[in-house]
Amino acid sequence: MINANIPIWVCSTPVDMRKGFDSLAEHVRAFLGRDPLTDGMFVFRGRSGHLLKILWYDRTGAILYYKRLHKGSFRLPACDGPCMTLEPRQLLELLDGLEPASRRAAG
Repeated sequence: MINANIPIWVCSTPVDMRKGFDSLAEHVRAFLGRDPLTDGMFVFRGRSGHLLKILWYDRTGAILYYKRLHKGSFRLPACDGPCMTLEPRQLLELLDGLEPASRRAAG
């Protein structure tokens, strides 16, 4: 289960899914203005919409979760800012290929 105390940030624009740990961490710093080591989980969607990566640093190291949907795409809402936040329940809905309810934009 996802820890409810960890902020979950979703990048609102597609990211090149060839990026690995270091490239995604730099994306977090440069484009989202956050610290990937301390600011929570970071969710990225590929341009085609059926690929998703999550970057998270726990107390022992970096974790990169990668998921590909066989049908459909990960649906994110339009967002005015570079990222939005999700609650743990909403992230689980997103990972199931559902559209998470009640998302809110974050600056």
